[in-house]
Order: sequence, then C-alpha cells, then structure tokens
Amino acid sequence: MNYRRAEVRDIPVLADLRKKQLIDEGQKPDLDMDYELTDYFEKKMSDGSLVEWVAEEDERIIATGAIIFMDFPPSFTNKTGKQGYIANMYTDPDFRGRGIASEILERLAKEARERHIHKLILYASKWGRPVYQKYGFRDAGAWMELKL
Repeated sequence: MNYRRAEVRDIPVLADLRKKQLIDEGQKPDLDMDYELTDYFEKKMSDGSLVEWVAEEDERIIATGAIIFMDFPPSFTNKTGKQGYIANMYTDPDFRGRGIASEILERLAKEARERHIHKLILYASKWGRPVYQKYGFRDAGAWMELKL
C-alpha cells in the first residue's frame, strides 16, 4: 500500500470517489456535478485550503481523505478559531477493514498539527463513526443545517 498527498492530476479520480462516497451515504446521483467538483478541487488544492491524501494499491487509488482548513471566530474552546474539517473519507468496499482510513486520518491530523490547528471536526457516516471514535473523536452535540 502506498500513501501520498493527492495532486492535481488525481482530480478526476477524487471527484469519482467523492460521488461514490455520497451515494454510499444515501444521496441519489441525480445531478451532474463533475464541473463543480473539478473546479472545487482545483481551487482548494491550489490555494492550500484543502489537502487530500490517497492510498494506492497497484497504482490505483482505492481510498482517500481530506482536511479542509477553515477559520471561525475565536471561542473559549478554540481561541484561534482555526479548525480542520475532515471530509471525503472513502475507501473502496473491497479494501475496508484494513486500517487504511485510520492511516489516512493520521496523515490528515499530522497536516493539522503542522499548521498549529488544535481542533478537528467532521460529519461521521455510520461506516466512519467507529473509525473516528477509535481515533479519539467524540460526539460534540447536534449537527443542524438549513437549506436556502
């Protein structure tokens, strides 16, 4: 297994894995968003606000995970306001249960520590929750959203 930072040349595969992740989480693939995904990855990877790691088996990307660096107003629990949002965690079903996601998560946490970020947040799917709990993530209240 080879682990490496994703590069711009990987964007088509990253976009495909993102769609597979969303489908696994129950979303219906009734929208073409290839342009938007490509544009997002190009912008965020080039400005450094997103770092994505991949795992390869026989030169094929079989797993991925990203950290998005975000600024929030300072708070009593995070005086810098800087946070890392873990996203795009996906492992091909044929490779699950081998510790690949945990290894990618460790590399993402290292990216955060190198940027002096002390708080990571994420939305956990039912598949990811055990991985995150084992790593040390704890439930921190309700996630709410408003669609406009």
